[in-house]
Amino acid sequence: MTPEIPDVTRAKHGRPVHHWRRDVVELAALFTAVAVADAVANLIGHGPDGPALLLISATVLAATAAFHVWWSRRHGHAPPVSDTGARPTAETRPSGQPAAERIAGALWRMRTTVKDEPGSLATLCSALAGLRVDILSLQTHPLADGTVDEFLLRAPGTRTAEEIRRAVALAGGTATWIERADAHDLVDAPTRVLGLAARTALDTAELPLALRQLLGRCTIRSLPGRPAGDGGAPRPVPAEGVLEDTVMRLPAPEGGVLTVERPYLPFTPTEFARARALVELDSRLGPRIPRGEDVLTLPEGNDITVRRADTGDLPAARAMHERCSPQTLSLRYHGPFGDADRYLNHLLSPRFGRTLAAQTASGRIVGLGHLLWDGDETEVALLVEDAWQQRGIGGELLGRLVTMAAEAGCASVYAVTKASNTGMVAAMRGLGLPLDYQVEEGTLVITARLDTAPLTTAPGVRPPWLD
Repeated sequence: MTPEIPDVTRAKHGRPVHHWRRDVVELAALFTAVAVADAVANLIGHGPDGPALLLISATVLAATAAFHVWWSRRHGHAPPVSDTGARPTAETRPSGQPAAERIAGALWRMRTTVKDEPGSLATLCSALAGLRVDILSLQTHPLADGTVDEFLLRAPGTRTAEEIRRAVALAGGTATWIERADAHDLVDAPTRVLGLAARTALDTAELPLALRQLLGRCTIRSLPGRPAGDGGAPRPVPAEGVLEDTVMRLPAPEGGVLTVERPYLPFTPTEFARARALVELDSRLGPRIPRGEDVLTLPEGNDITVRRADTGDLPAARAMHERCSPQTLSLRYHGPFGDADRYLNHLLSPRFGRTLAAQTASGRIVGLGHLLWDGDETEVALLVEDAWQQRGIGGELLGRLVTMAAEAGCASVYAVTKASNTGMVAAMRGLGLPLDYQVEEGTLVITARLDTAPLTTAPGVRPPWLD
């Protein structure tokens, strides 16, 4: 069925149809213009004021042309012209199908297993086409007894996951898993993997996040190696790693074992190979963090530098511990303050998260903020030296840590403290985010949801360590 076009532009055999009435009008206008030009020429040629009349005529013509251009642009009488001088053609679409329906639709990620035999994929694609489901991308994961096909689909908004799953099952698909996707999934797999590799190469702390984005919702834990005589630590894994259905174990870059679990969906050998390559890249590059920094001016006028910290700052962090009061250390570490130093090596390691340091102009660290990857959750923690408390340093560090967590795709962050730690409670409230409080035997856990509002560290400012 051809698209409906107005009579004045309807085409026949590929050529536009003209009407005799328009030709007569154009011919009459041409004769009129010739007569007017002849009269003006006679007047200028035989009159004493010929040059003046010629100048007035030119002015009137220029003004008329300018008015015509302004009028046509204001009221859209002429369609826009492209850079090549060609005017865009009218959009054509099948009759009865609105343009919005073609563009709009729900994005789905689907994975199903089909038999490794000719025609199985074609049958599956035909079933999806019968539901008017568009296949945007397809990846295949070969298995020993079949093939796992991973699709990115765009379906009409009225289609449900159960309808798509039922059609796939009738077409021979088994173990089908489907969930909603978003615009980020439109990036093809090689581009996404290269981007994650680049992020990992710049920052050691990016490895867990890169694995999470590569494999979807999963829990990642880094377990220490097994010392001699310790029966509770995990056994070392071979250099090539181990894949066990929904769990993969890989040699951790810093030693020990890196475990990745995804109970809702088994890992494929292809995913295992990608994760292993990413971990190997991280191991070869060694510890590294971005070296950017940001200088802040406190309300009383002092300048404070905020930067990323790592294990190289261990002596300065221990010196800060010595300047902190026992009460401050107890509020931070929830235990005997004498054990505080032994936590620092873990906290400062970029393998387990990110640490921000607040540093004076003389180079002395007066505040530390930690963002720690805790499986599939994210913890935030603060420590500010007593002499520098109540100056906004803790709130500044916390705001930046939460911004990092939000940009890393974390849905929430939590802080574990004591109910008497009014400074930490005030800093969490200062985020302006929905908070959830849980109190157990004097321990207060405050959880902030990050998927409700955008966060900024300062108006128009992006911390350099996020680049």
